[in-house]
Amino acid sequence: MRNPFAGLQPALAVICREGKVLPATGQAMEDLMRPDHEEVIDRLRTGDEKVLDVLAEAPNRRPCVELTPLHRTRRHLFRYFLDGSARTFFLGDVVEGNRRSPVHVAQIGAAAVFRKDNGQIKVARVKHRIVLMMDKNAVSFGEKVQELVQRAGPGYAFHDTMEEDGETEQTAPGKEPRSRAAHKAHHLMAKLEDELGRSLERPDGHWLVLDGSLGKDLHAWKNVRHFLGVTKSFSREPVFKLPGARGGKIVNLYELLAGLPFAARTCAYATRAGKAAFWYVRIREQRHLDYPLMGVVKVELPNPAGEAVPSSLIDEISAALVAERQATPHGRDSRWHAHLYPVYLAEQAVKNGFVTRDVLKAGLKWPVAAGGPASL
Repeated sequence: MRNPFAGLQPALAVICREGKVLPATGQAMEDLMRPDHEEVIDRLRTGDEKVLDVLAEAPNRRPCVELTPLHRTRRHLFRYFLDGSARTFFLGDVVEGNRRSPVHVAQIGAAAVFRKDNGQIKVARVKHRIVLMMDKNAVSFGEKVQELVQRAGPGYAFHDTMEEDGETEQTAPGKEPRSRAAHKAHHLMAKLEDELGRSLERPDGHWLVLDGSLGKDLHAWKNVRHFLGVTKSFSREPVFKLPGARGGKIVNLYELLAGLPFAARTCAYATRAGKAAFWYVRIREQRHLDYPLMGVVKVELPNPAGEAVPSSLIDEISAALVAERQATPHGRDSRWHAHLYPVYLAEQAVKNGFVTRDVLKAGLKWPVAAGGPASL
């Protein structure tokens, strides 16, 4: 079996030669994100508006709209589903004099799946990348390491853990590179998702469902039609002014969603300076769940014109989303209650392309010699 990490061997050899490596116990340890990255990103992109009171739809002015699930046999609205995944491993620290940098390798990927008329799902496109990460400026040979990784080919990438991107420094604040690595990998994964989503060739009317909130750069999608974002883990901070209430009743998110019945949506609010609309849909009955906010997804729809979105379109999208939750990966993910099954399949398409932890440990061993073994 060819070593999938062979392209990193020259760069890792330079790290070994130029600095002293303190390897992680067991060669590689997986680093996880704390806190929930998707929820933090949603909070950042929602902004810091104190009270959300601008409705983004017309003519509906009801706080809650009940729906009839719209199955694909009646109207096959959603055809493409896109998701990504990232796994980050700490390889060890490299020390040069009194300077130090942790060294990480991440597997990132994104996949789009397409659903045929008969309901069968196939992979439309998938992208994988192996990323070497370290604090490039913490050691004198950081530029050389970056250059060697970039020479390895399109399947590899180098990234400076401490480089600012507008989000990682907020999701993982602080000056410790190791605490930022998993968040940085997730940010790079989101960029890969963005690249894949914008490059998909879809017939007009074939909607694309993105897992998570819409990217921060909506302008890059200005020529893309029929897509939306669906978030399973969303910010708990927004406060809303309900329409139709005398004097405008103010409620927090818990009050807004606790009484939302199954197969119903909230009214849609404007966000991102009016360039997007968002609302919440309950896709599972509360009686089967442990917490009122479980079984609810947040939907975000681009609205570049800033005009009111037809309520009929929001109803149709919401009703179709309720129907997407029928099959569920029980026990495979703590967020099962908010999964859309085709999105789950897209995530599995990504993960199936990742190498296992054992292969990673076998392929990345300290010390590393330049031109090391190309097979396992």
